[in-house]
Amino acid sequence: MKLVLYSGGNNLENFEMDTELKALFTKENPSITFIPSSFDDASEDFDEFCSYYEKYHFTDFSIFPLDVPFNENSLDKIFKRDMIYLAGGNTYYFLKYLRKSGFKNRIGHFLRRGGILVGQSAGAIVMTPNILTAGFPSFDKDENEVKIKNLTGFKLVNFEFFPHYIHSRRYIDELQRYSRISKNPVLACYDGSGVVINGQRTTFVGKVYLFHGGIVSKLSNA
Repeated sequence: MKLVLYSGGNNLENFEMDTELKALFTKENPSITFIPSSFDDASEDFDEFCSYYEKYHFTDFSIFPLDVPFNENSLDKIFKRDMIYLAGGNTYYFLKYLRKSGFKNRIGHFLRRGGILVGQSAGAIVMTPNILTAGFPSFDKDENEVKIKNLTGFKLVNFEFFPHYIHSRRYIDELQRYSRISKNPVLACYDGSGVVINGQRTTFVGKVYLFHGGIVSKLSNA
């Protein structure tokens, strides 16, 4: 299984994450599908995405929003691509349509055949056991405007993911409080940091902190 969980950040910040991602490919010009969290602003986000990865000489891009009507045959084609990229956005809204579209139920086969699943921020959170980390901290959280009650994620990993982390007292306090009641460890990542999983090998890139049982520790050397 090949998974890449980005926190966020710009080109320079994500250089090391991008290097780890490129190492997962078995061809020079992989086919990549960009899945926006919503149709709104998707075209502009896709243009930025293509420009970002063209610097690595990738050229085979497609976009597939899930919150607008689509042909089932078109969805089939997504899972024949080399890489699927789940963008950032509102985690609750994104999960609703990942589930409603049938995408969530089919991602397992894509991974078993060797496909690479990449997520940034919300796109990374949905890969985990649940999306509860989208609901805090109180001063910077996603709003559950679609009012979904089932917050179960893809369950592809055994940890929860907290993007855009800053190692300050107010973030530490909220994550410690949450980690005391969560049965899963929580990985909190600075922008430019993240987690790369290639089979049995897990790599922590950049500034990654582990919260578990109210205890915080640093997992990377950055």
